[in-house]
Amino acid sequence: MTSMTKQQYSELRQRLLSDKERLENQLESREDTNKELSLRDSTGELSAADNHPADVGTEVFERGRDLAIQETLERELEQIDSALQRMDQGEYGTCAECGRDIPYERLEALPYTAYCLEHTPRKDINDNRPVEEDVMTPPPSGAGVNRQAADGKFDDAGAWDAVEDYGTSTSPGMSIKPGQDDYKKNV
Repeated sequence: MTSMTKQQYSELRQRLLSDKERLENQLESREDTNKELSLRDSTGELSAADNHPADVGTEVFERGRDLAIQETLERELEQIDSALQRMDQGEYGTCAECGRDIPYERLEALPYTAYCLEHTPRKDINDNRPVEEDVMTPPPSGAGVNRQAADGKFDDAGAWDAVEDYGTSTSPGMSIKPGQDDYKKNV
């Protein structure tokens, strides 16, 4: 056991037990969202053909979000169970990597951690990118107004200024009204 006081150790144990109970209750209440059901069964629709694609997209997004929340809760519960097991074995509060004491402040923040700050496993960002990016044209460098000015493009605010030079329906060439002499000569 680490250099924690018995009261600190007891407080952390109670917090872990409390968090475990909370997570188990959340997971139990989520069991009625069965991930084994097909999308049609889970939405209660007879067919997806009469739905707008955005409606189906929303359902798929909601389902994916629910599954991600479920996985996060399950992972946290596993970490809490592991921490309680380390407490029972007398290994709680020591880093699984280097064996040094984990500071109490860290355990207060993450009572289920098994690592000191220095040896926390890194969660590297996956470098795998979607295959579509191999054939996409990269956007022009720069952003916003500066990019538009550099590319000779305009936004809604500058649109009139850019096309005004080309004339309008009231330009001099279009100002001849029926009944005027010039109009009659051209007809």
